Amino acid sequence: MEPRPLDALNRARDKKVIVDCKNGRQYVGTLRAFDIHINAVLDDTEERVDGEVRRKLGTVFIRGDTILLITPA
Repeated sequence: MEPRPLDALNRARDKKVIVDCKNGRQYVGTLRAFDIHINAVLDDTEERVDGEVRRKLGTVFIRGDTILLITPA
């Protein structure tokens, strides 16, 4: 069976991920949940701009239409 994108996200659940967004910001946190629109909930999240930590955010919800890329940390 072909791997599907949501299968890859399922394997990343409860693991640290890096989320790159269209606005140039990057969020690093533990992927807790997502839906078919790739809306994502991250815990223990840090916001990074140009590779530097700007602020610690805790739990965040990121809209799927703002996400460019999700990678394992």
